[in-house]
Amino acid sequence: MTTPAERIAPPTPLERFLATLDIVHREGVHLRWSLQRMFGAGEPDADWVRALESRPEDAERLEAFVSRFGRMQDTIGDKLLPRWLAALSERPASMIENLRRAERLGVLDSAEEWVAARNLRNRLVHEYQTDAETFAQDLQLAQEAARLLLHTYDRLREDAHRRLGVPRDRLPPTLNIKI
Repeated sequence: MTTPAERIAPPTPLERFLATLDIVHREGVHLRWSLQRMFGAGEPDADWVRALESRPEDAERLEAFVSRFGRMQDTIGDKLLPRWLAALSERPASMIENLRRAERLGVLDSAEEWVAARNLRNRLVHEYQTDAETFAQDLQLAQEAARLLLHTYDRLREDAHRRLGVPRDRLPPTLNIKI
């Protein structure tokens, strides 16, 4: 006699990919919102960074943006890309190898650009405001890197339809970001 847990089939690679794509969509909606709040009123400069101690609402806005940027990048790099490759019946490998494979398959324009965005994420999280000038420059780079993440989601979503044959109505909506 089998137990109910034994009768439930594990999710297929495609189901795991689609579930993760949905998570990334939700993260992307929040990142897109934080991107607009962070940069919609102008570009933060070194003076803006220096003034954060006296402006907690700006510090909170910055923290939300950095957190959402890092979370979405982690989810795409650590989970979504490997699950996409598994759904394509390919063997996921190290992150850099997965990025290079995604580049060859046309989902990423540049694996190196993604690695640079990853390094930027690490600087934003670990070198938080140690140098106002450098941190402000990194924020400008993060604006473009966040757009790259949102665009990557849209490209993976489109690839799921085109290459994996998933009907569009089974996919989460696009994020419609232009880079």
